[in-house]
Amino acid sequence: MSEHSSHGGRNALLLVAVLIALWQAVFWVVGDIALSSPLATLRYTATLVTGETFGMHLFDTMRAFAIAFVLSVVIGLLVGFWLGFERLSGDVLEPMIVTVYAIPKLTLYPILLLAFGLGVSAKVAFGVLHGVIPIILFTLSAVRNTKPILLKTGHVLKLSRPQMVRWILFPAAIPEIFTGLRVGFSLTLIGSLLAEMFASQRGLGYLLMTGIGLHNIDLVMSVTLLIVVFAAAVSTLLLQIDRRLHQRS
Repeated sequence: MSEHSSHGGRNALLLVAVLIALWQAVFWVVGDIALSSPLATLRYTATLVTGETFGMHLFDTMRAFAIAFVLSVVIGLLVGFWLGFERLSGDVLEPMIVTVYAIPKLTLYPILLLAFGLGVSAKVAFGVLHGVIPIILFTLSAVRNTKPILLKTGHVLKLSRPQMVRWILFPAAIPEIFTGLRVGFSLTLIGSLLAEMFASQRGLGYLLMTGIGLHNIDLVMSVTLLIVVFAAAVSTLLLQIDRRLHQRS
């Protein structure tokens, strides 16, 4: 296990080195009109994160994202288990859910603004809109793919529906459910940031749009770097857990 982790760590470091080298090479080609160098970006990022207002923007983004992700998980698991149990409801509603998921979410954002107004509520709603459907679909699939013998055992033991979920379905389906949570995490973060970019006066998405509007390449690159590093670090951790869960199943 330690050798595997060490090998994975070396691969990650090699990937980072290659990406930085490519970044520097592209900078040499296009110049500072459209890009800043890795070193200049790191210097500006250090100045940005130690500034007086950055903490406020970071807190606003993380608060909206955390609330949206928790709601996505709770709603996604409840609806997914319900549709998995109720076969008829699942067969009827699953195509509708997939259709909604295929709709470009930005087309629905004006409706969310009318319903929730400007502020954290709209960002949370937009984040949930992105993240909840994958969790529903993965949970639904996990429940349906549970071995029939396990369900028969639960019926023989006369378990109630909550007991069936707690003692049989959830442990059996946790690898696939966790995959849905991993996907939902990334999409919820994207949704929260997109909401900040189009209708917000605070947050990392707002900083990103401000940099674009002012053609401040350093600000755009620094905020993008922070978002990518955070998303990549958490996604890598979740992916490692996901793989271990599937290996044990």
